[in-house]
Amino acid sequence: MVQATFRFFGELNDFLPRERRERTFATSCARAATAKHMVEALGVPHTEVGAILLNDAAAGLERLLEEGDALEVHPQRAHAAAGSRFIADAHLGGLARLLRMAGFDTLYENDYRDEEIVAIAARDGRTVLTRDRELLKRREVEQGCYLHTIRPEAQLRELFDRLGLAALTRPFTLCLHCNLPLRTVPKAEVFDRLPESVRLTHEEFTACDRCGGVFWKGSHHKRMQAMLAGAFPLESSAPSQPPQPPEHP
Repeated sequence: MVQATFRFFGELNDFLPRERRERTFATSCARAATAKHMVEALGVPHTEVGAILLNDAAAGLERLLEEGDALEVHPQRAHAAAGSRFIADAHLGGLARLLRMAGFDTLYENDYRDEEIVAIAARDGRTVLTRDRELLKRREVEQGCYLHTIRPEAQLRELFDRLGLAALTRPFTLCLHCNLPLRTVPKAEVFDRLPESVRLTHEEFTACDRCGGVFWKGSHHKRMQAMLAGAFPLESSAPSQPPQPPEHP
C-alpha cells in the first residue's frame, strides 16, 4: 500500500462524504492503483473529472500512484460539446423529452438496462445521461454526465451550462415521442387528421413519419418556449426556419 493525499474541487465534493468535502485528506492506495481507480473508489465517476494535478503537474487518469503523491481533482468546465447525441437512463424521461424539444437526438426507454445503455453509447458515440454514479464508473463509458439536480427543467439548465449546448439548439424539429426529425407538410396532406378548430385557425404543420403524429403551434406553445428559455435564449439559438412546436390532435 502507498499513501496519497487528495483534494476535490467544485461539484465533485457532492460525491464525497461530508468529512472529506472541501479539504485535503490522506488515504491508502494499492501499489498498482491508478488515479482513475482511486478517484472512483472515493466516489467520483471518471466522466466528471476535467483535470488532475499530481504533485502540481498535469496528469492523466491512467497515471500510477506512488508514495506521497498529492492529487488535486477538478471538475469538467463548461465547453462546447464535441457531440450532441445523448442516451438517457430510465429515470430521466422528463429530461429526454426536453432535450428532444430543443432539437437534440436523445435516446430513451423506460426499461433500458445498464448494459444496453453502455453498448448503445459506445456504438453511436452518445453521451450517457444519468443520476447513477456506478453507471458512469464503467470503463466502457467514454462520455457521460451526472445530473446533480432532480427536476427536468433544472437538469436541462445544468446540462446546457456544462456542455455549452445553446448554440447547437434546433427547437421543435424532433418528434418528442420518436426522436425523429419532423417534416414540414402542406395542410392538405394532413387535413383529414386535424380537429375542426385547428383546420380553421392554423396553416403550418409538421409530421412524424414514424408515429404519424401531426404537430402545430398550439395552446401550449408559450409554455414549451418558457421551459426552453430557462436554459437558452430562443431568439438567438433558434434555426432560421420558424420552429414548429408539437401538439397532438
